[in-house]
Amino acid sequence: MSLTARDESLVELMDDPACDPVRLAATLRRFTVVNRLVSGWGTVYRTTLGPSLAGLGRPARVLDLGSGGGDVVVRLAARARRDGLDVHWTGAEPDERAHRVALARGADDAIEFRCDDAAALLRAGESFDAVISNHVLHHLGPELPAFAAASRALSRGLVLHSDIARGRLAYTLYSAGAAPLAPGTFLLTDGLRSIRRSFTPAELQAALGQDDPGAWRVARPVPFRLLAVAGRGAGVGAEPESAAGASG
Repeated sequence: MSLTARDESLVELMDDPACDPVRLAATLRRFTVVNRLVSGWGTVYRTTLGPSLAGLGRPARVLDLGSGGGDVVVRLAARARRDGLDVHWTGAEPDERAHRVALARGADDAIEFRCDDAAALLRAGESFDAVISNHVLHHLGPELPAFAAASRALSRGLVLHSDIARGRLAYTLYSAGAAPLAPGTFLLTDGLRSIRRSFTPAELQAALGQDDPGAWRVARPVPFRLLAVAGRGAGVGAEPESAAGASG
């Protein structure tokens, strides 16, 4: 098995409409732990998203596109609340199965979960102060530039798409680290397939360039992660790949 090239032919088990719904729900709930351990959103919030929202000096709206089971939205909302920021968070997820898992997290005046995609939000005339996503880009093929363009159109300010950086060490470490969390879920198989579908920094920069060559830059905020950054406030915090590449 080679990680030299991105393997777009792989399909993750959880993306199968006929997959086991019990295992799917367990996988989405278990992402709460996985994302806290590896996604790097704590660093991205501290260095980039939080300062951008605080700098507005007014209530803000943030959209998480492809929000899955909603764990990233809930975590970031709690962090913003601790910082005294007035932020309304919208998690938009087109898969009804994942949307139901998000809704089961309970009501919160600062958080809204919608079963929508970017196109539906644009048609509704929605606009946000920041648009984010987690683990969405590696699912995309030729439609990635359109997704990137839609995310910029939805944002009045910052756009942050976080995903995995493909690499042998990431694959090896995930193989070992995910095993204790994997029983009853798709975490191990799909996580490894996700890494094989993911981008290198240069690949992601080239793919985003098909949206707008000057709009995006790719950073590495923490080891094994990529962060695609665009929009007003994009200069805050996260280091570009050339400066941060040694970290992982």
